[in-house]
Amino acid sequence: MTTARIDEAAETLIIAGAGRRPSAAELIGPRARVDARITGGGKTWKATFPLGASRWGGPELPLPAGDYEIRIPDADLDGLRVGTEVLTGVRVAVDGATARIGAPVDPAYESPEGQATLEGRYLAHQGATENAVFFESFYGRSVGCNPQAIDRALSVQAPDVVRYWSVVDLSVAIPEGAIAVVEGSPEWWRARAASRLLIVNDWLRRRFARKPGQRVLQTWHGTPLKRLALHRPGFDPRRMAAVVKESRRWDVLLAQNTYSERILRKAYAFLGRPVWVEGYPRNDALVTGDPAAIRAALGIAEGERVLLYAPTWRDDRTEMVDFIDPEELARKTDSVVLVRGHSRTIDTGRDRAGARVIDVTGYPETSQLLLAADALITDYSSVMFDFSVTGKPMYFLVPDLDHYRGKLRGFYFDLETRAPGPLVHTQDELVAALADRGHESAFAERYAAWKAQFNARDDGHAAERVVARILDQGYITR
Repeated sequence: MTTARIDEAAETLIIAGAGRRPSAAELIGPRARVDARITGGGKTWKATFPLGASRWGGPELPLPAGDYEIRIPDADLDGLRVGTEVLTGVRVAVDGATARIGAPVDPAYESPEGQATLEGRYLAHQGATENAVFFESFYGRSVGCNPQAIDRALSVQAPDVVRYWSVVDLSVAIPEGAIAVVEGSPEWWRARAASRLLIVNDWLRRRFARKPGQRVLQTWHGTPLKRLALHRPGFDPRRMAAVVKESRRWDVLLAQNTYSERILRKAYAFLGRPVWVEGYPRNDALVTGDPAAIRAALGIAEGERVLLYAPTWRDDRTEMVDFIDPEELARKTDSVVLVRGHSRTIDTGRDRAGARVIDVTGYPETSQLLLAADALITDYSSVMFDFSVTGKPMYFLVPDLDHYRGKLRGFYFDLETRAPGPLVHTQDELVAALADRGHESAFAERYAAWKAQFNARDDGHAAERVVARILDQGYITR
């Protein structure tokens, strides 16, 4: 007979059985996996799984939320049952060979009635009562992008300001000195009401209600090639109404360049309010960062050629696009291939594996990956406007160019005539382009024009300028 229980003190899942001791035991999730410590032997054995892990050389944190396969060869797991247990770092339940890991929010608060109660408190809160900033990046799935860079500059220029970070669970590492608030928890609702300033890089969602004295800085998350919001193909009154309702919640919009300023104003009907054109804070690291330290954290040997594959998401599919075989690409180009899925595909796919392939979809900071890479392979992603800060070569793998440009999204300019690197349609074409080092000189003029238009303010000091403006406007005080 096999049994399961939770050790609350140690925050571990313990599975015990009789008979031959298993050779291995694993807990396997979409973006993390842990091995059990196996003890015993002879008549009984015990597998102890930690419910936390250190990822990318960072601190040990609770496992990301999701369904995990319990894999113990030759063990009968059909009868395993553990009811929902809420621990300090995670909430866990076991049903057969599946462990369901969640954020440590009391289940009572996750019911419609519980959330309605918390929302009622939020709406009744006086608001803006703390000299605090509420940060959120990509709906709490990560702590990165422009909000993270602003957080770092703010901690230096105004260290007494309280910094809350909205996270989906406690597997998301937050900056030193900040306070994590799990989305939907009582602490999350209170912090969102009490903070004087909210800094986000996507829509606010979850029935946001502005409080008197509260301000919202929308940093957005990329210079657009693909059409956004009101500019998307097709007439959809509900979408248009939602866009206008959302943009009216913002007080200030941050743009990487004047090109973005013009587009974002119109795409979001953000008229009559300020747009700060200061470069992107997230790109400061591309000027000031150390690629050697990042490569070491990823386990990449010195001297290796590193290719980063970072496609955007598709409106007509939920998982990351799979236009390359990363293991074959690594072999044919004698490179380490980093695979970076879009933030919208984090919850729907599993990490890819293979010889000299590292799936970095769950890596917290895209800018660090851009810094570590020798070349970028992308398609229509705004990452192209960030990577150009480095001056390193780019390749555009676009087998669905006609469909994406003509039907799915549409572009603001002709990528084929302006791209600072070759457009290829197959992996074989990509391999050939990567082998042709002469293309860099062939695209040098385009690359220079691209940087002049899109990266003029990406000088390593964007976050400092943004924080200076925040303080000057009195949104928060030192």
